[in-house]
Order: sequence, then C-alpha cells, then structure tokens
Amino acid sequence: MDHTSETADIKPVRSISKIWLVPFVALSIGVWMIFYQWSNQGPLISIVFENASGLEAGKTKIKIHNVDVGQVKTIALTDDLKKVLVTARMSSSAADLLLENTQFWVVTPRISLNGVSGLGTLVSGTYINMSASRDGKTTEDFVALSAPPITPAGTPGLHVTLNSNAEFAFKEGDPVIYKGLKVGEFESVYFNFEQRIVYYNTFIEAPYHDLITTNTKFWNTSGVQMELDADGVKIKSGSIETLLTNGVAFGVPEGMPLGAKIDERSYFNIHESYESAAEERYKLSAQFVVLVDDTVRGLQVGAPVEYRGIKVGKVLQINPPNLEQDSWLEEGYIIPVVITIQPGRAQHSDDETGLAAIRQQLRTWVQQGLRASLQTGNLLTGSLFIDLEHYPDAKEPTHDTYMDYDVIPTISNEFTQVTEKVAAILDKVNALDLNNITANANNMMAQISQSASAMGGTANKADALLLSVEQQQIAGKLAGVLDSIATLSKDFASGSDTHNQINKTFQMLQQRLNELQPLLLQLNRSPNSLIFDNGSQPYIQPKAKSNRTTSEPK
Repeated sequence: MDHTSETADIKPVRSISKIWLVPFVALSIGVWMIFYQWSNQGPLISIVFENASGLEAGKTKIKIHNVDVGQVKTIALTDDLKKVLVTARMSSSAADLLLENTQFWVVTPRISLNGVSGLGTLVSGTYINMSASRDGKTTEDFVALSAPPITPAGTPGLHVTLNSNAEFAFKEGDPVIYKGLKVGEFESVYFNFEQRIVYYNTFIEAPYHDLITTNTKFWNTSGVQMELDADGVKIKSGSIETLLTNGVAFGVPEGMPLGAKIDERSYFNIHESYESAAEERYKLSAQFVVLVDDTVRGLQVGAPVEYRGIKVGKVLQINPPNLEQDSWLEEGYIIPVVITIQPGRAQHSDDETGLAAIRQQLRTWVQQGLRASLQTGNLLTGSLFIDLEHYPDAKEPTHDTYMDYDVIPTISNEFTQVTEKVAAILDKVNALDLNNITANANNMMAQISQSASAMGGTANKADALLLSVEQQQIAGKLAGVLDSIATLSKDFASGSDTHNQINKTFQMLQQRLNELQPLLLQLNRSPNSLIFDNGSQPYIQPKAKSNRTTSEPK
C-alpha cells in the first residue's frame, strides 16, 4: 500500500495578544488627559493673608465677577509665623490677569456705615474675591487685602490725592460729594511725619471725574458746622451720610473759570469751608498794618476788613513779632495788626498791576483822611472787624511805615468815643471840691428852709385875709339878691299895678274867647258854611236860667 507523506502547515504565533490593547489605550488616554490637564492648567500662585479664617484647602474657590477662576490648594504659615501663605491653582483663562495691581481679599458677611455686604457667603461659604487690572508686570506672589477694597482695580475714574493739616480727619470709605451726589470715596490714609500732613488717596468715579479741573477746590462738609464770627451765626450741614460720618465736597468757586481738565493724579488741599476755598480765587493781596491803641479782644485772624460795608480783605496777623519794640509791657504799647487788601475785591485786576494800583490808592486816601477802626460785627459773640472810612477832619498820621508795611492810621470807634467822653466827665467830677460844695449846699438848703417857713406863714395870713374878704363880698351879694326878690314880690302883690294889669288882660282874653265860640261851633258842624249857604238855621246857644221869676201867660 502506497502511503503518501503529509506536510504540516506551520503558522507563526503572535507574541502580543490583542487583549493588551485595552490597557494600552487606557494608558494612552490617561497620559493624554494628564498632558492636556498639565498643558491647560493655570499658574500656581501664592497669596499671603492675615489669617486663614474661613479658608479650606481643596474647597475654597477664587472668583472674579462671581466666576470661578481658581482654587486653594494648600494653606501654611509663613516663615515668620505671623501670617498665612495660601497656594492656589488658577485657571489658564485667568493667567493674563495675574499682574502687580491685581487684588485678592476674603469675602465674608460685613456690616458697616457704608452698607451690608457678603451675605451670599452664608449659603455658599467663604471665598476669595479677585479684582483684575491691566496695569503692571506679571507676578505669582500677592499680598491679600485685609478688607474689600473701596474701589476695585480697573474701575473707571480718576485717582486724586487730598491733603490737610487741619484738625478734622477722614477715614477709608468716607464719601466725596458733588452737589449732593456721592461720586467717590476715600481709599487710604497716609500721615507724613516729616511734613506733619495727612494725605488721602481718593477715587472719583466716572463720569464725574471729568469735573475735576485745575481750579477745582475741595472743602469739608462733615456733620453740622456752626460758625460764630463777625457776620453772625451760621449753621451748615451736608447730606445724611456726611452727618453720620465725614465727607468732602468739591467744585469750582463762583467767579473762577472752570480751568483745564486733569487726566492724572493731582494734589488738592481740603479747606475748612466753602468760603475759605472760595478765597483762593483771589491770588494776590496787598498787606498793610493797622496800629491799635485799644483792646483787640474779639478780633480774630481771618476777620473781614470792610470799606463802607464791602469786604475788601481780611486780618492776616495780630501782634506779630516786632524788633522795633522790646516788650509789649511798655507803657503806651500799640498793637500792630497786619491786614490784606485784595485787588480783585476792590475792582482792580488780580495781578501785579492791580496790586501796585491798590497800594498807591491807599497811600493817597490815607493822606485824605482814610482811617481804620475796630467795629463790633456781632453783639452776641463780641466779634470785631476792621472798618475803613474817610474822616476829612482826622489828625495827620504819625507813622508812614511800620515793620516794612504801609500804615493805615486808626480812629476810635463810636463806643470808644462815648466811653472817652464819659471818662472825661467823670474826671471833671472827681476834680471838683465836693466837701466845700456839700457845705455850701447845706447852708443853702438851710436858708431855703427858713425862707420856705417864712413864706409858709405869709401864705397862711394871706389865706385868712382872702377868706375874710371873700366872705364879706358873698354877704353883700346875697343882700342885693334878697332886695331884688323883695321888690319883685311887691310888684306882683295883690292891689299892685302889675297885678291889676294882669287881671285886666286875662278878662279881655276870656271875653274874646266867648265871642269866638259860636263861630267855632258852626265850623265844627259845617266846615263850608263860611263859603256856601246851606239853609241851616243859626245855632242858638242855650242860655242859663235867669234867677228872676216872671209870670208867663197861660
């Protein structure tokens, strides 16, 4: 039997199984994810905080405009053990925001005079807020703020620096007011020990920052301001916010040009009031000295100088150091008061030409009788001011210059003149010999008393005499009246001619009335009988019965 040989089909065996593709793919994906995460992750930054209150590693977020841009990785103490060093991983989208002026702070619930903030953290938890700025160099090391910034970085507006060496002070967050509107806030406070001046970094929000010009003035509007001066009592107050805290207002004083706009940080003084700020619109002033030989109590630096009721300047110094006099204790010491006359207030140009003109004008007026006097501006406070008036009959001035200043001579005010007159009268009274005058007066009074007694006796005698004469005259007049009455009685007595004539007159009158009686009766019955005959028989009046007896026929 023929057997044929068979050959085996040999195939190579694979060294790697397909099952290994699964972990390889998984490893590749993991490497890719790690690479992607590493290539897309943001930088690692460090932030120094005062403390780690509310912060948790791996949980606390970093936000900007409420968008997550990072997360806290580690929390540790600094090398000096005084603060906390927080390491945070930022997202790549926030890498361009990590510049020198970028600010970080912890957001927690806060209650202050400026309002309530951070209430959302009661639900979401504490987080780190961030404000970005496009200015500065890139950095990865930051120092966090201890409190939220007054003005977050990048806010449109203008930063200015205000300075003050007055007693009033401001703090961070105090408002800046323009015509009652809050347009900015104080950001930080710095005290310069060498200059002894307080500087305030202040931010003015847009678009109000365009109101700041070279002629802008800032003044204090804190609380309620009360001024007692020569002009009276003034009470001013700002907004409700400035009543509770402090604040400043700004603007261009009336009468000044607006000036050029400011595009960068500038320095401004804070004035005590709007009036003091408005004073700066007068740049130049001529200085004079007034020599006062009376008390200057009630006169203060800054008191007005008026010419016929118009303010033309102010008091600059009272009794400045003077080398010409050794001591103010010397008898007859005059008190120099330095005043300023501002050409701009006196209708002159506010420049060197106006300054020279006002000085020449004052010199001429002094020779013509211009004098200064202290006048009471307010009876309540006793404040004084200096009044300039013309007195043609004034004495010639004794000083032309004093302490290198032109002198404006003084004249006593009305109250002082009255006081001087009263004092002169009292001096004359004191100079009288009162003892001799009193003795003479006593003698005179004694003589007057004697004369009065004598006159009293004479008057009594005269009264008795007049009474006697008056009584005699009255008796005579009464006798005459009684005689007249007796004579009249005799004329009307029965049997006298007057009595007989009166009787005859009454008898004739009775007879005439009897004759008229029939006519009156007829008129009573027929009023027209005098004109028409009505045929009536005449009225026969019955007669009285006769007393004689007659025999009648039967």
